[in-house]
Amino acid sequence: MIVRVLNHNVVWVKEPAGSEIVLLGKGIGFRQKAGNTISLSDPRIEKKFRLEDETHAKKYRNLMNHIDQAVIGISEEIIALISQELKAEINEHIHVALPEHIQFAMDRLRNGLEITNPFLFLIKVLYSKEFSLAKKAAELISRAFDIVIPESEMGFLALHIHSAISNYPVSKTVQLTSVIYEIVDKIEKEMAVEIQKGSMEYIRLIMHLRFVLERIRQQKTIQHPFLDHIKTDLHHEFRIAKGIGELISERLNVSVIEDELGYIAMHLYRLNELKGGHVERSEQDVEKMVEE
Repeated sequence: MIVRVLNHNVVWVKEPAGSEIVLLGKGIGFRQKAGNTISLSDPRIEKKFRLEDETHAKKYRNLMNHIDQAVIGISEEIIALISQELKAEINEHIHVALPEHIQFAMDRLRNGLEITNPFLFLIKVLYSKEFSLAKKAAELISRAFDIVIPESEMGFLALHIHSAISNYPVSKTVQLTSVIYEIVDKIEKEMAVEIQKGSMEYIRLIMHLRFVLERIRQQKTIQHPFLDHIKTDLHHEFRIAKGIGELISERLNVSVIEDELGYIAMHLYRLNELKGGHVERSEQDVEKMVEE
């Protein structure tokens, strides 16, 4: 039995046994209403999901009472798109977090409030696949609600997508991105160099920092075979790397081993050698380099 029609393509139903599931399929909700019955073998059904975690299930039911049902419907279409294109297992929390976020963003946009995202370029590089999907999600939202979704909001959608496929909270992903932003700023100031955002050096640097932070977060240890030489021969870069390690420790409440600092110092040395040789790149070039 249909509990609610979320949009033409999404319905929320109750099975005979009493459990609730969401069905997705083109036109499956067209001309339907609560109380109608629909067969679970209906050929229009493309996807179905059931929230296994009771906490998430309760929150999802609560969403129905304070969020536009059409927003929940478009969120489910976006989640289905993520699942289809990334072929990844998705954390079911996104069924609650994404509609809440989209509703909040749409309320701001309709009230003429600007959505600012200081990490937009970082997000495009660090989470390029997620951002590509976020653009498609923005198109779905725009068509459904006749509203223009700015790139800044696409960046936030990308973070939600990344959170869903990585099982890492959005707040923590934002925190890591913020730390990378701070580190790049620190490097530019201490090395007296401006790293052009579209340059290969910038992309390599932030990708390297991402892997460093992920290793530290996951408590993975590495060894640097030339650490002693780096501490002696690249003492200037190693001093800056130590400052970066202190920043990471302070922001993330973690320990940073010297071996990681050695790799950071090597990267800083390469940057120092390339000082003044940066080249502007287009966004298409950036996306291509990230994929490589």
